[in-house]
Amino acid sequence: MQVTETPKAAVTEARRTVVVNEFTDGILDPEAPMLGPVVNGGTIIANTAPGCWGPMITPRLRGAHEVTRPVYVEGAEPGDALVIRIRDITVTSMATASGHDRWVEGHYLGDPYVAARCPQCGELYPETVVEGIGPEAVRCARCGTPVTPFQFVHGYTVVFDETRQVGVTVAQETAEQLARQAAQVMALPDRSVQHPIVLYAPHDLVGVAVRLRPFLGQLGTTPAVRMPDSHNAGDFGAALIGAPHEYALTAEELEKRTDGHMDIDAVRAGAILLAPVKVPGAGVYLGDMHALQGDGEIAGHTMDVSGTVTLQVEVLKGRTLEGPVLFPLPEDLPPLARPLTEEEKARARALARRWGLSDLEESAPISVIGTGPDLNTATEVGLQRAARLLDMSVAEVRNRATITGAIEIGRHPGVIQVTFLAPLSKLEAAGLLPFVREQYGIG
Repeated sequence: MQVTETPKAAVTEARRTVVVNEFTDGILDPEAPMLGPVVNGGTIIANTAPGCWGPMITPRLRGAHEVTRPVYVEGAEPGDALVIRIRDITVTSMATASGHDRWVEGHYLGDPYVAARCPQCGELYPETVVEGIGPEAVRCARCGTPVTPFQFVHGYTVVFDETRQVGVTVAQETAEQLARQAAQVMALPDRSVQHPIVLYAPHDLVGVAVRLRPFLGQLGTTPAVRMPDSHNAGDFGAALIGAPHEYALTAEELEKRTDGHMDIDAVRAGAILLAPVKVPGAGVYLGDMHALQGDGEIAGHTMDVSGTVTLQVEVLKGRTLEGPVLFPLPEDLPPLARPLTEEEKARARALARRWGLSDLEESAPISVIGTGPDLNTATEVGLQRAARLLDMSVAEVRNRATITGAIEIGRHPGVIQVTFLAPLSKLEAAGLLPFVREQYGIG
C-alpha cells in the first residue's frame, strides 16, 4: 500500500480502491502520514478492529479505540465536505463481550480512556502481557501487576449465529471456553494489538436473545488537532480541556474536532454521511463497529466486533460543514420525519385547498449531528448547526424538529441528531439536494 509522505499532499498516484489493514495507536494526528491516496469517487475497503472494551484493557492504546489509519482523498481541502456512502458492513466476529464499566482508581492519569498507568511501577501506557483469563489477566509487562483501568460492574458474553442475524448471551462455562480462544472468536485483524475483551469472560446476563443491526461507531475525517480517537466528539472531548496528560487541549483547540465518534446506530450500510474536511486530504478513518445498539448506548458500551466495511468517498467542493450531516435509510428515520406517502399527500392537499392554500411545501429528511459535554448542550449545538446550514432561525428548526422530526440520542452523555423534514428550496441552496434525490427519491 502506498503512503503519503505528509498529510498535506498526496505524492503517489491515486488509486480507485484503497484497502486498509493498518490501525492507529489510538491517536488521530493531522501531521501523521496517511494511507492512499484514493481518487475522488473511489472506494475504501477496511477490516476493522473492535472498539471500546478491547482497547480499554490495552494500555498501550491511547485513545480507547483502535481505528484505521486515515486515508488521503485526492482533491479534498479544508472547507470542503466529504461524502461517505456506506456500501457494506459485515460482522466477522463470532462472539464478543461487553457491559457496564467502572474506573479503577490509581490505574490512570486523569482519564482512563487516554492515559492508563500501572498502579505499582507508575509507568504510563505500559506494555502488557496476558496471564490466564478473567478480569486480572492483563498485567504490566514490567512488574506483573494487574493494570487495566476498567472493570465490569455488570457484563456479558454473547455468541452470534452463522448468518450474523441473532445472538445469545452465554453462561460462565461457555464464556470461559471462549475466553481461551478470544482472538480467534473475535476475528481480530492481523495488525490489531488489542487484548480481546472476551478474555475477561463476563457472564452476568445469560440466555438473552438479541437481533444484530451492525453500524460504525466511528466514521469521519481527521481533526485539525492531535487528539485521542474516542475523544473526537464534544462529550468525550470535553475531558481533554485542561487535562493532566499530554493530550490536553484548550476549548478553542477542541473546536478543531470533526465529531467522527458518533455512536449513532443509523450510520450503517446504505446511509450517506457528509463529514467536514479540516485537513488536506480529509483523512477518512473508521472503526468501533457495533453489532447492535439501542439509542443512547446507555450502558456506556455495546457489542464491539471486528468486521469488513466498504465505503465510497466523494469530495463536495466548497461545502463547509461545522459537523457531520446524515441522510439515514428511510426506515431509520423517526416516524414524523419520514416523507408522506402519496395517499397522505393527497389528503394534505385536499385539506389545504379546503382552507384556502394553493400549495404545500415540498420537503425531505435531513439529520444534523450535534455534540457537547451533556445532552442539553449537544442539542443546542445541533440546532444551531442546522439553522446555519439551512439559513433558518433556531426557533424554526425547533418547530420543524418538533412537528416533522425528533431529537434522537446517539450517545449519552452528549451526541444527538436533529432530524426533520426541511424545505427542498433550503436543501438545494445548501447544496444538499442531490443526496436527498439519491436517498429518498425526492426533488
